[in-house]
Amino acid sequence: MTEDHCMPGIHQILRNLGISSSYNGFPQTAYAIQLAIDDSDRLRLITKHIYPDVASYYSTTWSAVERNIRTVVTVAWKNDPLLLEELAGARLPHKPTNSQFLSILSGLWSS
Repeated sequence: MTEDHCMPGIHQILRNLGISSSYNGFPQTAYAIQLAIDDSDRLRLITKHIYPDVASYYSTTWSAVERNIRTVVTVAWKNDPLLLEELAGARLPHKPTNSQFLSILSGLWSS
């Protein structure tokens, strides 16, 4: 179980990117970001080290988690690509992958 010390900030960033908390992917993405903050090595293989843990926590399948996070990434990209680029600290020529998105947002809490 992860500590949720960053959860309020994660929720705020997601809302700033235009993600409504009514999306199934909102809490799942927030939890995935928290897992990546707690252990950045999880980002190396998210299908093995993040999706299954999020799926277990939310009593769903890893494929549903992957799809829900992908939806969140798509909505964020459509709503505010400039903010996403600002958070990434670089120009993003294409919509980021789930892994890139989780890396960008979890990186905001790295020391």
